[in-house]
Amino acid sequence: MTIATRLLTIPALALAALSGSATAQLTGAGATFPYPIYFKWFNDYAAKTNVRINYQSIGSGGGVRQISEQTVDFGATDGPMSDAELAKAKGGPIMHFPTVLGADVIIYNVPGITRSLRLTGPAIADIFLGKITKWNDTRIATLNPGVNLPNSDILVVHRSDGSGTTYVFTDYLAAVSPEWEKNVGRAKEVRWPVGLGAKGNEGVAGQVKQTPGSIGYTELAYARQNSLAYAHVQNAAGTFVEPTIASITAAAAGAKLPPTTDYRVSIVNAVGKDAYPISSFTWLLVYRNQADASKGKALKDFLKWAYSEGETSAAALDYAPLPGDMTKRLIARLDSIKTP
Repeated sequence: MTIATRLLTIPALALAALSGSATAQLTGAGATFPYPIYFKWFNDYAAKTNVRINYQSIGSGGGVRQISEQTVDFGATDGPMSDAELAKAKGGPIMHFPTVLGADVIIYNVPGITRSLRLTGPAIADIFLGKITKWNDTRIATLNPGVNLPNSDILVVHRSDGSGTTYVFTDYLAAVSPEWEKNVGRAKEVRWPVGLGAKGNEGVAGQVKQTPGSIGYTELAYARQNSLAYAHVQNAAGTFVEPTIASITAAAAGAKLPPTTDYRVSIVNAVGKDAYPISSFTWLLVYRNQADASKGKALKDFLKWAYSEGETSAAALDYAPLPGDMTKRLIARLDSIKTP
């Protein structure tokens, strides 16, 4: 069993149990997308420093709500907070700190299909709009010559909770489908035209794994560690690209961030022939003005460790590490976090 497999089989709240009876010195909540890497980071950091970090993997929407209400020390999200959400935060300005890069992948369970299917953005959008309802529809079959696709119904599985994974996915669909952008839009929670809801990346992965004929979207690590088939998706250059560390990194390579960036940026449908088109940063959410001096210092120290040492663990868990020049800028940006 791999490290990542072990991480994915432990419930989200198990970190408190692993740290014995000690009270967590920092608490966080939010995105399920980066949970495997965060789980490893928090445990590695506890072993190194004895600083306990209790993280609840409840979805990006929950992470935004809890940091906004000041019920946690930090939040986590895969979809950046909107200006309206930032304005409602009770503790003042919130800063976005990207941690790693990940990808949404299109997972499916089609009995008898062992090779990776090819899908385009418009085809994926039409499936999730309910316009493509059979696996042997010509809009799928023409992309996959020689594949014996069954004349069976497609069951769409989507997130039921507020989710940054959903934000990334719908951000991509809005970028490639005018109909999706007009009728559904991009958000952590949307009104799905069709499909069955499941909670968390783990819920979607589990539902697809046990349901023949189903299709869904989840973070790459969940697909790989659950041995689910996932599609090669056509990118903006017309290339069908497999989601890999290299192709996720390629999606970030074209991101030219100005010195004044707040890091709330999208890299879906990125330019470049090698770029996987449903790639994204994931962020920790931190108040600029910390109310508690000791917790503020502990949070800054952890982030500095994550950028300088934690990034080396990313690839083993199917995340792409941030570019080195970006981590240097982010370490310097930690000085903007103020403590009493």
